[in-house]
Amino acid sequence: MRYLIPYFKKYKLESILAPLFKMLEATFDLLVPLVVARMINEGIPSGSTMSLVWDFALLLAMALLGMGCSFTAQYFAAKAAIGTAAGLRHQLLDHIQGLDFSTVDKIGGSTLITRMTSDINQVQNGLNMFLRLFLRSPFIVFGSMIMAFTINTEIALIFVAAIAVLFAIVFGTMAITSPMYKRVQRNLDDVTEVTLENLNGVRVIRAFGREESQREKFHKINAMLLKAQLKVSRIAALMNPLTYVIVNGAIILILWFGSNKVNGGTLLSGDIVALINYINQILVELVKLADLVVVIGKAIASMGRVGQILDTKSAMLLDGTSVGCDTAEAVKFDAAGIRYSGGGEEALLDITFTVLKGQTVGVIGGTGSGKSSLINLIPRFYDATSGSVQVLGEDVKNWDIAALRRKVAVVAQKAQLFTGTIRSNLLWGDENATDRQLWDALETAQAADFVREKPNGLDEPVVQGGRNLSGGQRQRLTIARALVSKAEVLILDDSSSALDYATDAALRHAIKKLPGDMTVFIVSQRTSSIQHADIILVLDDGRLAGVGRHEELLEHCQVYREIYESQYKKEASA
Repeated sequence: MRYLIPYFKKYKLESILAPLFKMLEATFDLLVPLVVARMINEGIPSGSTMSLVWDFALLLAMALLGMGCSFTAQYFAAKAAIGTAAGLRHQLLDHIQGLDFSTVDKIGGSTLITRMTSDINQVQNGLNMFLRLFLRSPFIVFGSMIMAFTINTEIALIFVAAIAVLFAIVFGTMAITSPMYKRVQRNLDDVTEVTLENLNGVRVIRAFGREESQREKFHKINAMLLKAQLKVSRIAALMNPLTYVIVNGAIILILWFGSNKVNGGTLLSGDIVALINYINQILVELVKLADLVVVIGKAIASMGRVGQILDTKSAMLLDGTSVGCDTAEAVKFDAAGIRYSGGGEEALLDITFTVLKGQTVGVIGGTGSGKSSLINLIPRFYDATSGSVQVLGEDVKNWDIAALRRKVAVVAQKAQLFTGTIRSNLLWGDENATDRQLWDALETAQAADFVREKPNGLDEPVVQGGRNLSGGQRQRLTIARALVSKAEVLILDDSSSALDYATDAALRHAIKKLPGDMTVFIVSQRTSSIQHADIILVLDDGRLAGVGRHEELLEHCQVYREIYESQYKKEASA
């Protein structure tokens, strides 16, 4: 709850006014049975029409005032709940953005989505209901008991016994169901994960005809969620019937003892009606309290899950302050290796090489050889678990992380664009870039021609993920976005796989002609894309199988020669 309270404190006035207006509404509700009792005890026997009219007008006025108080309370409660949830959601997103890749991988994207959406919505609903009912319901319950004592002390003892039993039922149910709601939310994580997997991989699923097996997988996990929900719902559902049994039993006792007192002349019939009204008010409020307990139980469970994420610390220490050194070395690996948190063998082992400023580096190897792992160590997406990685003469662990990411631009394997326009996506590289700089980057990335053909040019809309563009267009725009940043180290992680050979060659030639001493890493499956690089790193099963130029590797590196010859034969046969 310590994460919720700072945002809740910002709505002190609303959090005070909401329950106060609810209590004011409750006060009117408590006065209603007394007015009705007076109408029965005095107005009807006396035959005074005017007295009955005045009492009716009083009831109508209290109803209208109560309705106004209710609307006002709901407004303030909603404002406080929504504002608090919004602040918590912002904090959660900021915290997730600060987590390192390995921690995010360990938690899982589906879990983060569920906690960002469903869990915080549960917290919001719980807070809203809490502000509206946490004072009103007890106020009505104990207020009705006190009013019963003003009417008849002996019968009021029935209220005391009924309230004690009812509270035991309500809070006992809450104690049982609260941990069960946590299990429900965990099952919801699994459903979200499978749903995302199916949506993201829909083309692959259809291509391999796996629709039926994926449906079965979803039904199995969804059935587990259903089972967990039904289990907790059955227990929660017992609250209302048990409450009705206790309250109706109390009504029977009130009528029994009350009728004897009416016959004995110590109690009036209007007082019996007032007592029945009070016990019914208790029933209504305890039903509301039961619903509140369910909602609060879900909210507490969800807040605990949100708190788990906020308590999770990044595995990386991001306390570096360095911004690099004046050195001729751009990137240096010294016996660097990495083992991912999931366990297993090291993805990279004993990688050593040095790259000077302005050099172009090719990285090649078979699938799973560690190419992406290697380049992920340069911008410090992951930390080396052995050895060290230096950028511009400084160990990446000593860098100010924001400064490091400004020095290193990465174009990932999967081209990712965001909803907006071509311009807004390019400005991710440098939000202050001019149109001239944007067009220069597009020219270098071989994207200027197709952007000019768009009706709106730089302001052409881009849908989520860039799905209104072809794969090659998306790749070229992501390359242009990286070029806009004018980083000193540019990493192209197999980012030209959707380009034809001519466009790929033109892209590499244009990057080579850029002014300055930008260092370029080109990760590729094609030897043709890297054979003109100053240095080629050949990876094999996480180890460095060869380092050198194209001709040297053909002569001395068997792994590289096999890759080259296999591609050469394919191209020749084609």
